[in-house]
Amino acid sequence: MRKVTVYSTEHCPYCRMAKAFLEKHGVPYEAIDVGRDEVQARKMIELSGQRGVPVITVDDEVIVGFDVQRLNEIFGTETEGDRYDVVIVGAGPAGLTAAVYCARKLLKTLIISENIGGQALASWAIDNYMGYRMVTGEDLMKKFEEQVRELHVTLELDRIESVTREDGDFAFSTATGRKFTAKSVIFAQGNKPRMLGIPEEGRYIGKGLSLCSTCDGPLYKGKQVAVVGGGNSAVQAAIEMGKIAKSVSLIARSTIKADGIYAGILKRKDNVVVHEGTQVKALHGEQNLEGATIVKTATGEEQRLALDGLFVEIGWLPNTEFLQGFLALNEKNEIAIDLNCHTSIPGAFAAGDVSSVRGKQIIIAAGEGAKAALEAHEYVMKLAE
Repeated sequence: MRKVTVYSTEHCPYCRMAKAFLEKHGVPYEAIDVGRDEVQARKMIELSGQRGVPVITVDDEVIVGFDVQRLNEIFGTETEGDRYDVVIVGAGPAGLTAAVYCARKLLKTLIISENIGGQALASWAIDNYMGYRMVTGEDLMKKFEEQVRELHVTLELDRIESVTREDGDFAFSTATGRKFTAKSVIFAQGNKPRMLGIPEEGRYIGKGLSLCSTCDGPLYKGKQVAVVGGGNSAVQAAIEMGKIAKSVSLIARSTIKADGIYAGILKRKDNVVVHEGTQVKALHGEQNLEGATIVKTATGEEQRLALDGLFVEIGWLPNTEFLQGFLALNEKNEIAIDLNCHTSIPGAFAAGDVSSVRGKQIIIAAGEGAKAALEAHEYVMKLAE
């Protein structure tokens, strides 16, 4: 039997999904919370060279992050071959809501997604979703997931690499080499984090540069960190990291644009320094991130910050690379849809932040997922006539 260890933190959604994957496939594992155990945290960093979670060891192999493709290669089982009424790409608020509505309409439904929860998982606190005075993104998405798992819906943790039309059906190929077909499709794969766009930033991912403060934040207890961005996500991250880190530098390209409630809390944080009208020019460090050079946009004045970690919260880009040339996208590379979630191809629908709908909110994404599911049901029923 293989020895499997999962190094994780308490509120890391990708850690939870890695554990869920192993449990689904009957793989016993040891779970270690490196947010609480500094000795094990140092061991994880020595093993992987990473200051980010999850890290999974399988015997002598070290797997960094929730690497769906590699985990499927080691532990996955073949489930391809079935034809579905609808394939839902993505399992965020839009995709999970669509799944509930499709299941209630008795459609044979498959969700294919790299994660469960999507962008919402990165939210430290949500105070504008009806029915909750305050809830974390992780907890809200757990509720969504629990409801879906009570229904007859197949969920595959995988990544769509391509989609084509074959004999009137939609045909999907995944990163792990599996193939699925369906009468209709709902694209709800959301967005991915926007990077800084500066040279060599990729070499610091997991080595001081993080795209998920809820995941990796606990590893920076008592350290000097920075958060880049000026919107709600960045300000929330700065506030939460202010409770963990020794000091926080909030670097905003223009002004702080967060909602008033968050801006007010930020002003009361003594260990958070705000740099407005400032951008990150360069990152420094041999093996790991050790600092950053920031520059004032108006004057060109530069300042070098000594840092142990930097969290990027500067927005999102649509996950539509595999759809280029397949259906119509707008100038932002979002999927162009009409008022009823129809795309440029009959039988293909889109919902949530990956679509051209202007409002990028969890509650809007959920509503759009419901609309898309109802339209997909109507399309499938017409095919049967």
